[in-house]
Amino acid sequence: MTQPPRGTAPYPAVPGSSRRWRAPLLALVCAALAAGCGIRTTSVPVDAGPAPSRVSCAVPDDTRATAAASATATANATATATASGLASAAASATAAPSAAQSVATVYLVCSSQVADVHRSVALAGLTRLGTAVALLRELQQRLGMAEASAGFGTAVQGDLAVEGPRAGDPRGTLRLSAPLSELPPFALAQLVCTYAGNPTLSSDGSVVLGGSDGAQVRRFTCTSDLRTDPGAAETAGTAVK
Repeated sequence: MTQPPRGTAPYPAVPGSSRRWRAPLLALVCAALAAGCGIRTTSVPVDAGPAPSRVSCAVPDDTRATAAASATATANATATATASGLASAAASATAAPSAAQSVATVYLVCSSQVADVHRSVALAGLTRLGTAVALLRELQQRLGMAEASAGFGTAVQGDLAVEGPRAGDPRGTLRLSAPLSELPPFALAQLVCTYAGNPTLSSDGSVVLGGSDGAQVRRFTCTSDLRTDPGAAETAGTAVK
């Protein structure tokens, strides 16, 4: 029997035979690799669940009604105690802080805009500057659980301060301890809307604000554009001489 030449296959190759066994082998290898990586194959799209819901920007508790009810209850209790002749110094001291509480509207950041919330704040008997200071502190303080859950936040920095007008400023000007140009736009929008909406600080829905620098003071109003696009605060306001 004639031996095949050295280096050649002892039997002739069958055309297409390598392809027949190579394809199943590749499929087997791919399946093994997928299983080893923890990947489960699927023939249908995977449902990852609904997209996260948007924040409500609405505080569930009606602070206005709660504060009003508290003030009414305190007044009624004080009147009853006085009429009965049972009022004492201790009772008066306890009732005084509650009676001084009033409902104030402050503006916080929520969903890329500023929106109003109502808080019970001790404003009774305060001067104009005292009211401005108290409202500034409200914007700086840590938010309650209800406000945070509704998506609110604040951009007003904790070291910001406010003072009255300088010599030559228009009457009623409020000066902030930082240049207006250096305030975050959201913070400036919060301050404008909070101050312009307070009857002690504004009689016409506007407020004159200045900064710690020598820049001219400006008169601001809390417009719908400013509330929905706080970035506009950088160029808002009219210069006041």
